[in-house]
Amino acid sequence: VQKPEAKLNLPEVDREFRAAWIATVANINWPTKNNLTTQQQKDEAIKILDLLQDANFNAVIFQARPSADAMYKSDLEPWSYFLTGAIGKAPTPFYDPLEFWIEESHKRGMELHVWLNPYRAHHTTGGPITNESMVKKMPEQIIKLRNGMYWMDPSDEKTQDHTSKIIKDLVKRYDIDAIHIDDYFYPYREYNGGKDFPDNRTWNDYLKRGGNLSRADFRRANVNKFIKRIHDEIKAEKSYVKFGISPFGIWKPGFPEGIKGTSQYDELYADAKLWLNEGWLDYFSPQLYWKNDGPQSFTSLLKWWESENSEKRHLWPGLNTIGLRDVADRPSEIVNQINSTRAILKKGAGEIHYSVDGLSKSPAMLNAVKNAYKTKALIPKSPWIKTSVLEKPILFVENANNSVKAKWNTLDNQKVFQWILYTKYGETWETEILERDMISQNLPLTKNGKKLNTVAVKSVDRLGNESEYEAKKL
Repeated sequence: VQKPEAKLNLPEVDREFRAAWIATVANINWPTKNNLTTQQQKDEAIKILDLLQDANFNAVIFQARPSADAMYKSDLEPWSYFLTGAIGKAPTPFYDPLEFWIEESHKRGMELHVWLNPYRAHHTTGGPITNESMVKKMPEQIIKLRNGMYWMDPSDEKTQDHTSKIIKDLVKRYDIDAIHIDDYFYPYREYNGGKDFPDNRTWNDYLKRGGNLSRADFRRANVNKFIKRIHDEIKAEKSYVKFGISPFGIWKPGFPEGIKGTSQYDELYADAKLWLNEGWLDYFSPQLYWKNDGPQSFTSLLKWWESENSEKRHLWPGLNTIGLRDVADRPSEIVNQINSTRAILKKGAGEIHYSVDGLSKSPAMLNAVKNAYKTKALIPKSPWIKTSVLEKPILFVENANNSVKAKWNTLDNQKVFQWILYTKYGETWETEILERDMISQNLPLTKNGKKLNTVAVKSVDRLGNESEYEAKKL
């Protein structure tokens, strides 16, 4: 066994972001009921993660704060009703679900993104409101909507400070890969029976202080301020933790031309185009929950958002894997959308599936997506996030009977998220992406009549950056 003299021309591995949303609100995806034992909850989580790993997914978007509550041990908000059937009641025997999801995801070479709602305070399916609920603890900031939901006033500084505290606490205490917020800013009008959001208190305070923005601009300005603040605070705490936003898929009707539908700019007071233009995020996942050839064309919208991506952040659309309407063959449509995304976004492609039930409850969909994700892929790199370069791995190769045992390690082991193993049989290279715990492999001496002649290995950090390779010639 010797070092190769010439520089090796190693093949590039596939890169693509492949994620699924795991919704906990209303027990949509996990846990399936709010009265499961700790063991049943863990079993359900493992089943989901195994299914995604088997289909070559590399990230999960886990809803850890469905409505001003916690799927984790928090001193700031109560345990979730969706976890134990009572607000503020811990799981027994005790465990921290978020910690469990992080560990099990990382073990499988998958990122864990913490998804939270910044402003929703109580969901209609969230059981009776008790003294444990944030509705009782922040009565000034929280408003009851006509559909029975409770909402924090986004323009109240106490709301902004509270949600900021929640996010900083999550980033500080947990080994997460990203913070993710979805499309709920000011609530959809239908939640309040078509009536305007009742924020007279904060609006009048603003006017008293001499404010001169229109009410709509005042609301947008507060959401904008909050988005930038969250981005900056995450980066100050841990620069490698990504910030992702998944807004409603349409900025305004008519953008691009011919697009009809709700205006998030005017109804949710979310100027998502501005956040993308300014680069106040690491990835942007507009919910493009429509088929290709309707009044909300998937491809037209994706191309338009791409044209607005001036800071070249990740653009990974949300796909409606579970509920696409007016489509005879849903699996084919979703695969077409994956292929369109690849064609438009090239090497930085990726998407998030809403939701994991779209895969777990439809064998046809799961097979179609599995087929589209044939081999494992690393996540696309984020070159704007500065990080130190990984050490080159150390590689040992020894001959066993009719195989070769390869073992590897590195001096900065704690920074390794995955490995890439390269093997060359004859003139043909093969690559394999391996989980961080896999540090040895038995390799056959011959394959398809060709002899193994070179082994190489690289380490990969949590942002998808590769180290230099270490190689041995046989």
